[in-house]
Amino acid sequence: MTQDVEMHEQHPAPSNSYSSDSLSTLQHLKDIAALIETGAFSREVRRVVRAVRWTIQLRKKLNDSVLSAFLNYVLVPGSEVNSRLSSYITKDDEHDMEVDSATSANQAPAKHSLPEIEIYCYLLVLIFLLDKKRYAEAKACSSASIARLKNLNRRTVDVLASRLYFYYSLSYELTGDLAEIRGNLLSFHRTATLRHDELGQETLLNLLLRNYLHYNLYDQAEKLRSKAPRFEAHSNQQFCRYLFYLGKIRTIQLEYTDAKESLLQAARKAPRSAFGFRIQCNKWAVIVRLLLGEIPERTVFMQKGMEKALRPYFELTNAVRIGDLGLFKTVAEKFASTFSSDRTNNLIVRLRHNVIRTGLRNISISYSKISLTDVAKKLSLDSPNPVADAESIVSKAIRDGAIEATLDHANGWMVSKETGDIYSTNEPQIAFNSRITFCLNMHNEAVRTLRFPPNSHKEKESAEKRRERHQQEQELAKHIAEEDEDEF
Repeated sequence: MTQDVEMHEQHPAPSNSYSSDSLSTLQHLKDIAALIETGAFSREVRRVVRAVRWTIQLRKKLNDSVLSAFLNYVLVPGSEVNSRLSSYITKDDEHDMEVDSATSANQAPAKHSLPEIEIYCYLLVLIFLLDKKRYAEAKACSSASIARLKNLNRRTVDVLASRLYFYYSLSYELTGDLAEIRGNLLSFHRTATLRHDELGQETLLNLLLRNYLHYNLYDQAEKLRSKAPRFEAHSNQQFCRYLFYLGKIRTIQLEYTDAKESLLQAARKAPRSAFGFRIQCNKWAVIVRLLLGEIPERTVFMQKGMEKALRPYFELTNAVRIGDLGLFKTVAEKFASTFSSDRTNNLIVRLRHNVIRTGLRNISISYSKISLTDVAKKLSLDSPNPVADAESIVSKAIRDGAIEATLDHANGWMVSKETGDIYSTNEPQIAFNSRITFCLNMHNEAVRTLRFPPNSHKEKESAEKRRERHQQEQELAKHIAEEDEDEF
C-alpha cells in the first residue's frame, strides 16, 4: 500500500479536464483515499487538505455506480458504515456497475479501518446527496456523520470535520430545520475551542452567526461574536463569511462606518467565481453607503455578471441621489419582493430620512430664499400638515449641520447662507487621512498573511528541497485559484 501511495504522489495533481469515464473518476477517488491514508499515518494535515480540494473538483463527476464501487473498495462489505452509506445510493446503472466491478477485481482491494477514511466517505456521500437535491436523505446522512465525529479527536480529521459541519448546517437549512441544530453547533464550537482546532472554530462560529441571523437574532449573534475566542484566520473563505456577517450585525446596530469597511473587505477578498456571495456583499454595502450619506459610483452596479441583480439598488440609489421622495416610494414598492428576500426592507425604511435630507440640501444650494410651502411641495411631503413638517425638518437639518441656512419663522422662509470654500475646512484633510488609513491597513494585512517555512532562519535548505518546495507552492497556488466554487 505504501508503494502505491508513493506512486500516486508522483502523479500530477488532477485538473479540471477529467475524463467523463466512470473508471477514471473511480481511479481518482482511489488516489484521494491513498492520499488521505498517507496523511493520516504521517500526520500531515496538508495532504488531507489537498484531498478535499481534489474532491471538490470531482463532485460533478460523481454518480451512484462510482460511489458504490468506491465504498466497496475502501470499506469492509457488510460493515455498519458501508451498509448505512450504501442505503443512500440507488444502483440504477448496471452497465457502469459491471465495469467498475471488473476494474476493482483486477486490483487487491484496500480495506481501511482508518477514521479519516470513514469520515471522508460520509463527506463524499453527503455532497452527492446535496447535489442531487435529496435534502431529507442528506439531513439523515449528516446527522449520522456528526454522531460518528463526536467520538474522534485526531488533528488529521479536523479538515474533514470542518467540511462536514458546513454541509450539516446546509442540509438542515435547506429542509427548514436550522434552529434544531443550534445547541449542537454550540457544543461543537466549545469542543473545537478546547482542542485548539482553529479551522473548526472559525467554521462553527460562522455557522452559528448564520444560524442566529437567519432568525434575526442580532443581539445574540453579537454576544457570541464578542465573547468567542480570538484566533488567526486559516481559511480565506471563512474569513470572508465572518466579515459579511459582522457587516450585517454592525449595520443593524447603526454602526455604519464599521459595517461599510467589513462589507467592502468581504466583497474584495471573495473569490471571483463566488458571484452570489459578492452580490449580497455589494447589496448591503450600497445600502450602508446610502445610510452614511454617500452615493456609490456607477461602476459598482456595472460589474460583470451583477448588473441584473443590482438593478433595484441602482434605481434606489438614483432616487436617493436626486432626493425625490416620490420616486423613492415608487422604487420601494416596485422592488418590494426583492428587498424582502434580501432582508434589506427595514434598512430601506431608514433611507427615507436620507432622501428628505438630500432633497433639502439640493434646495438650499439652488435657492437663496424659499418659502416653507414650496419646500414641502418639492419634498413631496404627504402629511396632513406639510408646512409644519417642512419647518421641523429644516430646523433639524440646520441643527445637525446638514445645510447652511437660517429659518425665518415670521415669514415662513428658509434663507440659505453663501457656500464657502471647502478647501478652507478640514474635509480634504479628513478624506486624505481616511485613504492613508485604508492603504496602511491593507499593507498590514498583507504582511500578516505572509507565511514562511518552519525554522527557515535556522537551517539552509538544499537545492533539491528548494526545488521541491517551489513545486509544491505552485501546485498549491493553482488549486487555491480553482478550489472553492462551491464555498459560497
